[in-house]
Amino acid sequence: MAVSFGLGGVVYAQSGGIKGKVRTASGRAIQGATVTARLDGKDVKTMRSDEDGTFVMRGLDAGRYTVVFDAQGYSSGTLYNVEIKKNTVRDLGDRLILSVDRGTQVLVKGSVFFKEGTSVTGAKVELARINEDGTTRSLGSAYTNISGEFTFHQPEGAARFRVTASYKGVSASKDVEVDMAAVYRLALSLNLSRSDK
Repeated sequence: MAVSFGLGGVVYAQSGGIKGKVRTASGRAIQGATVTARLDGKDVKTMRSDEDGTFVMRGLDAGRYTVVFDAQGYSSGTLYNVEIKKNTVRDLGDRLILSVDRGTQVLVKGSVFFKEGTSVTGAKVELARINEDGTTRSLGSAYTNISGEFTFHQPEGAARFRVTASYKGVSASKDVEVDMAAVYRLALSLNLSRSDK
């Protein structure tokens, strides 16, 4: 048995591996991302990234691999032709970047208008979640762009949101019910003229 373990250790030591970090484009670590090493079209080994988005995968034979990485709520990513050599753990660095899959998000998009119907640039827009007991919890704020538009990204799932737009002391609110990943549009009109000071 001791010989068998010894040989196993030798074989393992001669194999290679990969390591790296899975992150978003802004640099935030993605915990629990699945990383798969694929050789000749077959999945050889799979593991998940830790809380820092990092992983170390050992025990890969020498060869050229395809490395596939994905995580829930993100589009999958692929690195092709990753060469693994014996006795070497290849560092892929932080090149494993995943972008948010828009298909798994609730997008609350809208526009803010003066009472004449022209767009309000620079209006503050706040998003709050309406709880079952009627209370609200603030989720963030943004300002309308030059076209008077705004966008909020929220995780998929049923919810009620309240969107409030404010400009020069005048505000307006609308509630929106969401039940799945999709784009939800709304328009808010302020009781204010462009010429009002």
